[in-house]
Amino acid sequence: MALTIWTNGKFSEEATRLLEQGTRKHRLVTSEVATASVLVAGASDPTLLEADIAFGQPAPEDCLQNSRLKWVEVTSAGYTRYDTDVFLGGFRARGAAFTNACSVFADPCAQHLLAMLLAFGRQLLPSYRDQLTDQSWHYTERRYDSRLLTGQTVVLLGYGAIGRRFAELLAPFRMKVYALRRTGRPETAVEVIGESDLPRVLAEADHVVNILPAHASTDCYVDARRLALCRPSARFYNVGRGSTVDQVALEEALRAGRLASAYLDVMEPEPLPPGHSLWTAPNCYITPHTAGGRHDQDEALVGHFLENLAAFEGGGAFRDRVV
Repeated sequence: MALTIWTNGKFSEEATRLLEQGTRKHRLVTSEVATASVLVAGASDPTLLEADIAFGQPAPEDCLQNSRLKWVEVTSAGYTRYDTDVFLGGFRARGAAFTNACSVFADPCAQHLLAMLLAFGRQLLPSYRDQLTDQSWHYTERRYDSRLLTGQTVVLLGYGAIGRRFAELLAPFRMKVYALRRTGRPETAVEVIGESDLPRVLAEADHVVNILPAHASTDCYVDARRLALCRPSARFYNVGRGSTVDQVALEEALRAGRLASAYLDVMEPEPLPPGHSLWTAPNCYITPHTAGGRHDQDEALVGHFLENLAAFEGGGAFRDRVV
């Protein structure tokens, strides 16, 4: 049976071709208000009310109004706009499916994190700063300030697709990896911990990696109290969401020397405006929400959707199913 598939994703030419080819048995409707950014909320669109399947960033209220909608796939790992009892509960009650694209972004985010751990350890950032400034030869300082990842301790705040892939990349370094997660299901690559264990492991950590999603329960989760549990030599990383960190407390810890450094790929607000104090905070390194970036992002997103479409058509299991 032919289905109506709606999308508001503005994809590359190659990805669009793949989508059109992969949905040729069905009716594909493209919203007039399309966006190339997976982070931008979609506008309300009356054509969504005709759809059986939505792919992109549909307006949550449109999805709930459309009783014929059987499945929504969002083109992002995060799904804060949809993470409500009304939305997810409504989908669950009527037997509709909701999937995200976390596995598309897991590898790039994990590699981005590993790059920063190595850059810090091997003194690449200060060496590059030397090249851009006085071009002095800091041989002794850079050589003896270098650190090995081997045997160090990492604490992951959150353990989903990104955390699992990151733990895999860390395996050759034989690091001790703790992962904070709401469910205590055991894992082979990490030691899963609960809230009661967090103070102890933060005090052991060389690296604290925040991968928490935006949610009312995670607002300012990394606050002054938790930062104070870290050693002054610890490094902090955020590829989750900016809202999960008390940035004032983080900046104060950096300026007071209570934290060695921070790497932020996400922050509040975004874009971070010129002149914001985080730009000049000591040992704070910023990338513009690009950890999930990959040159083939559009093709990967469409491929993920088409894989799930085949599962939907054949009654198989969805990849990255939330509901």
